[in-house]
Parts: sequence; structure tokens; C-alpha cells
Amino acid sequence: MRIAMGTLALLAAVVSVQAAAQDYPKLKAGLWEMERSGGGGAPQLNKMTMCLDATVQKQMFEMGAGTMQGMCSKHEFKMSGNRGTGDFICDFGGSRMHSTSTMTMTGDTSYRTEIHTTYDPPFMGQKENTMVLTARHTGACKPGQRPGDMVLPNGQTMNMRDAMGATKGAGAPKARPPASGQPPKSDRQPG
Repeated sequence: MRIAMGTLALLAAVVSVQAAAQDYPKLKAGLWEMERSGGGGAPQLNKMTMCLDATVQKQMFEMGAGTMQGMCSKHEFKMSGNRGTGDFICDFGGSRMHSTSTMTMTGDTSYRTEIHTTYDPPFMGQKENTMVLTARHTGACKPGQRPGDMVLPNGQTMNMRDAMGATKGAGAPKARPPASGQPPKSDRQPG
């Protein structure tokens, strides 16, 4: 099953926010709820959760930094107090992507990031979009979750450690069905 474009954008935002800084913002270990709104086209809202610890955060930083080295001619992110600003120019899918971002941290328990991106030529029909990513620590990870487990908007669970391992040639990450045992909701649009 394919992961929705919005989910990929959210994953990219999570990784790029953490990967951009030499001294990346440290987040409190436990369960995080992340919500993405915007992203172009019809209004969208995607919510997901992730079980996070220091080792997953470090691995995401290292993976993102490595990815940006190969794709981005510019990847700047600067933190000053609780505010971070980013400027990225990357070649992605035959298009040049220019993103600027502003991140506001509230201690180590929440953040809000606004990302404005332009594409030249347009990417998947989009010339530009603005996305807002908010995240907050909600407590301990749920029983049975392991660090890196991410519950996607369609209810499937994938593990970021597994996904990061897949980028090293192990194949595509496997998503687990929703914990309820119900079949996953489709990411496909009617038509």
C-alpha cells in the first residue's frame, strides 16, 4: 500500500526540522502527537503519533543530514533561544524545491513550524504550498510501542528505525495494520 503524499510531506518535515541543525532541538522522550495542516490543494489535516526517544531522534538527525547532503545545495537552520529559522534549496523529483521555515519551541514539550515551499518546475501539479506542523508531547509511549513507532493518519503503524534501515538498501518499510485489527483506511483518492 502506498503512503499518502501528505504523510510523506509530514515525514520530510519532521526529518528536515530535526536534521537541519548541527545542534538539533532536543525533544522530551515519550509519545508525541503531530498534526500537519495545509500542503496545497484542498485543505488537509493529518494527525499522527510517534514514540520518540533520544536514540531515534539522533538517528533521524543523522539520516536527514545525510539525505540533505546529497539533495540540497542549501540547508541552513539556525536556533536562537526558542526560535529556529530554516532555508533549504533541494532538487527533488525533477523539481527544484525552495523551502523557508520558522519553528517556535515551547521547552522540550511542543513546537510549531510553518514551512513555505516553492517548486520550479511545479511538482505533482503544485507551484507552491504552505504547511504548518504542530507537535506536542502527550506522555509516555503506549504499552507495546517501541521507540520509532509512528501511527500514520490511516491508522497503520510503521517504525522510523525500520524505515531508516530501509533507506540503506533493506527494501521498503513495512506498515503494520491499525491496532484495532480493522483493515487500514485507503490512502487513495476516489476517481
